[in-house]
Amino acid sequence: MSQDSKTITTWYVDPDAEDRMSDGHAPIWRHLIDLIVERDLSAKSVLDFGCNQGGLLRHLYAIRPFRKALGIDIAEQSIAKAEAFKGNIPVQHAVGGTLEDWVEEFDLAISHEVIYLIEDIDAHAADIFKALKPGGVYYAVTGCHTDNPLWPKWRDLVAKRTNTVVQDRSITDYARAFTRAGFEVSGRKLEFDGFIPFIADGWTPDFADALDYYTQTKIVFRLVKGLSGSAS
Repeated sequence: MSQDSKTITTWYVDPDAEDRMSDGHAPIWRHLIDLIVERDLSAKSVLDFGCNQGGLLRHLYAIRPFRKALGIDIAEQSIAKAEAFKGNIPVQHAVGGTLEDWVEEFDLAISHEVIYLIEDIDAHAADIFKALKPGGVYYAVTGCHTDNPLWPKWRDLVAKRTNTVVQDRSITDYARAFTRAGFEVSGRKLEFDGFIPFIADGWTPDFADALDYYTQTKIVFRLVKGLSGSAS
């Protein structure tokens, strides 16, 4: 990671792993989109924080078209691919990890498996809070937390396979950080209800672990910036 720009070239040491990850996340993204309370996004501005190759925003637009969106990520090659893949949908992509240029810009923000890699979670929570309009909502999704029984093994795999630094936080740690930022915090289990493929990739070689992870361990935070909230 570059110390001055705080960017990386790719998330994974093996760059082809990002393509495989996008394919595997597609059914999870569709399930997440179905959980989003806000149904009509036709007049809304959307943020995908840690968008990688932009797949989540493309899925969202196909299911619930939005007015415009920003996908931001610290991985330069991922953003280049997101731009190449986006087609004609109203999405802007940017390389970076902060949102100082987008104040009270978004009605809806999403991050999928990103917050566990953020070193300063309080700064991130405050950054998203400022970027949301009053009444805006942030859906932050992660199964990478210390309440996950697989976490001791996974944190080593993340360190080995990616160009990132892993953070150890519990579900409660996240809830407290977002509360400190001013959000009204609630959450639920993802409870993915589709068929889960068996993939012997080292993350969940025991199929029972995979079934438990997607139905019980993976958490969706719903974080609301109240109508009286201010970015000042």
